Amino acid sequence: MTEAKPREERTRTGVLLMVLAVAFFTCIDSSAKLLILAGLPALQVVFARYTGHFIVAVLAFGLRDPSAFRSHAPWRQLLRSTFLLGSTILNFMALKFLPITVTTTIMFAGPIVITLLAIPLLGEKVGLRRIVAVCTGFIGVLVVMQPWGAEFHPAMFLTLGGLVCASLYFVMTRMLADIEANATQQLWSSGFAALALMPFVFQNWTWPEGTAWLPFLLIGCFGAAGHICATVAHRMADASILAPVIYVQLFMAAFAGWLLFDTLPTIYTLGGGSIIIASGLYIWQRERMVRGKVRRPLPVQR
Repeated sequence: MTEAKPREERTRTGVLLMVLAVAFFTCIDSSAKLLILAGLPALQVVFARYTGHFIVAVLAFGLRDPSAFRSHAPWRQLLRSTFLLGSTILNFMALKFLPITVTTTIMFAGPIVITLLAIPLLGEKVGLRRIVAVCTGFIGVLVVMQPWGAEFHPAMFLTLGGLVCASLYFVMTRMLADIEANATQQLWSSGFAALALMPFVFQNWTWPEGTAWLPFLLIGCFGAAGHICATVAHRMADASILAPVIYVQLFMAAFAGWLLFDTLPTIYTLGGGSIIIASGLYIWQRERMVRGKVRRPLPVQR
């Protein structure tokens, strides 16, 4: 069975790889929105994303070590993969109606939801200060969503559903961290999604046209590259150092939204995002103080 590689102390390289991973995650969302606006069904876009990821994972891991396909905990791997697939489907559906900055900012609440889920599912103890930080983070989500204003769109509930699925995916990842190698998790999560969607996408298949072919072919590569870069980054630097890097994605999403879709983040998105980011950073800092440096999974991976 493939084993995890040993840790290295190369913090600068780890941070740069994490920035690169975040850039790839932004490319996933941008490609998905371009394809859906071009008329491709959301499920087909999800299928392209995971099929491409699976092909890259097979080339990178499966051919080199066929034992990577075998899982020590197959049922938990299936559950983990289902949560990831659900998160991607819901997020891609929301991207048809919402700016990238809005979906990205709401997904930043991942560490906040993970903190709550870790209490019943992982048996972790969370103090009053972190509970207050969690509540503050959800206030930031409300500021972004503006359920009281004209800018509110029902598709935001899709992003919230994706947030919950992604958080459950990361909790499952933590459960399997000492059981499964990264290669196995990459192969299972991408392969399961591709196989699960295959019977549905071919019933209403739509070929991309013109420039849509480029994101269609690259979206899976972006997914594989982002996950691989993030994994290698965590082998080279502490998670407590890499955790805040994910918030760079808000600026990357804002740039992508302006460049590709002629949209800019609103004051509510920026203000709510600031509250969410501050809450997430406080939660991480408290965990470092209470338990020391921990290897926490990333809050945004698609």
